[in-house]
Amino acid sequence: MRIAVLRERRPGERRVALLPEQIPQLLEAGVDVSVESDAGAEVGASDEAYRAAGAEVGEDVLEDVNAVLSVQPINLSTARRLSEGTVTISFLPTAEEGPLVRRLRERQITSFSMDLVPRTSRAQPMDAMSSQSMVAGYRGAIVAAERLPRFFPMFMTSAGTVRPAKVLVLGAGVAGLQAIATARRLGAVVQAYDVRRSSAEEIASLGAKFVEVDLPPLEGEGGYAREMTEERSTRQRELLAPHVADADVLITTASVPGRQAPLLVTAEMVAGMRPGSVVVDLAADQGGNVAGSIPGQELSVDGVLVWGGSNVASQLPRPASELYAHNVVNLFLLMVRAGDLHLDFDDDILAAACVTHAGRITHRPTLELLGEVG
Repeated sequence: MRIAVLRERRPGERRVALLPEQIPQLLEAGVDVSVESDAGAEVGASDEAYRAAGAEVGEDVLEDVNAVLSVQPINLSTARRLSEGTVTISFLPTAEEGPLVRRLRERQITSFSMDLVPRTSRAQPMDAMSSQSMVAGYRGAIVAAERLPRFFPMFMTSAGTVRPAKVLVLGAGVAGLQAIATARRLGAVVQAYDVRRSSAEEIASLGAKFVEVDLPPLEGEGGYAREMTEERSTRQRELLAPHVADADVLITTASVPGRQAPLLVTAEMVAGMRPGSVVVDLAADQGGNVAGSIPGQELSVDGVLVWGGSNVASQLPRPASELYAHNVVNLFLLMVRAGDLHLDFDDDILAAACVTHAGRITHRPTLELLGEVG
């Protein structure tokens, strides 16, 4: 059996789906590896390093492959070249990739989305959404520290005391918790809020203060928050407004898989912050938690800098790739038995992560998104 690792072609994507370090594990499982030339260039993994690890490296690696590994979804032309029954593994946000999903179905390609790996104990080694969110949360705190025109930590000097920066984090999932931990390590005073009351203990364990608001919690399935009503959303913004106004740094991380990110902060709330404050919206790619944030852009709004995140994990390509590669290999090896491809859809992880198989779209929410289910 042979797998191909592709060079990423989407603008701004610097990660790679497999590093040389993982190749011996695949070879031991009876899987040959072909890597497209310069696939690891952005992370410092040379073609020579892949060859030394046991992979073949070339310009065209798609011939006679059983599976294709990538970070971003393959493009339509690549899908056209793959043989029936080929497996693809990548992030595959189906709400944005309708034409590709249909092409994969037409070509009878079996596609798995790292976005859909369930949040269960057994699936943790394959949970790329969490691993990449961790990278993004760390990066968000570093971006804020770089752009805030003052210190994060407190300094006591002979010239006087410099008070620490106040950081407010909205959303305490994986990205939010990493942003909290990083801001605390940098010495800031941190507060955080999440609609899930269960997150309060995790926030406190990192040395931050949980923001209490007079609203019922919204605990959802799989560790995610439930979607809130517009009435609840409006009231939540009203209650959070004083905390936002008092912050030197605001980092927002709230997202709902497969849906637009909730609006947590209005333009009026941003305008209420002190000049020189910094807002980092890690959900800008999903529609944004902050009104007016634009993915990949920095804006000045009444003296407040608003940074819109775009493919944030890719801004730290080496550690993000190390984590992602482990996730991908762990998922792929669920499909390998004695060096052959064996797709067991009784396995809850494979069943949940599969989007297309044998000429069908197997993921029901995707069928509904494409208007193919009544």
